[in-house]
Amino acid sequence: MKSLILATALGLASTAAMAAEKYTLDSSHSQVVFNYSHLGFSTTYGMFSGIEGEIMFDEEAPEASSVNVSMPVMSMFTGWEQRDDHFMSGDFFGAEEGDMVTFTSTGIEVTGEDTALITGDLTMNDTTKSVVLDAKLNQKGDHPMAGKAWMGFDATTNITRSDFGVGAFAPAISDDVNIMISVEAMKAE
Repeated sequence: MKSLILATALGLASTAAMAAEKYTLDSSHSQVVFNYSHLGFSTTYGMFSGIEGEIMFDEEAPEASSVNVSMPVMSMFTGWEQRDDHFMSGDFFGAEEGDMVTFTSTGIEVTGEDTALITGDLTMNDTTKSVVLDAKLNQKGDHPMAGKAWMGFDATTNITRSDFGVGAFAPAISDDVNIMISVEAMKAE
């Protein structure tokens, strides 16, 4: 009987050791940058800030990990106030205080030692579509200043903005939007 109890306890301990660990995004070092073609003359850039969320990271089985993030629509910044105001208008987002863009992973396919395709639901402007992030783990280790476990990822994807109800002036202004993501996350306590 003691052997059975010991074996069960060891089994539970090894399962717990392999469980995903929670990391919380560092909003001060996490950005979502986007760009699109403006009438074919230039590439216009913008970014979102105020990103919050968590990564449940399973080092032994990365495909069992998950990502859940959000950012305020009104945090969008393009470098020109009139453009930002126009994006928040009814022509595009019709944004109100508290409106969020969210991403929740639905599956992860490991593609290399530090790379993966992360499929998830992107919700923007009251519309949810599946997107795939091409992600890379930049580094995992102890943060030299914070003195705790830390991780950093970069990812890219491409969306069609009209799929999310923000397609005004397409195709003259590109309907395709390139997205570059860089996040840091700290181990939760």
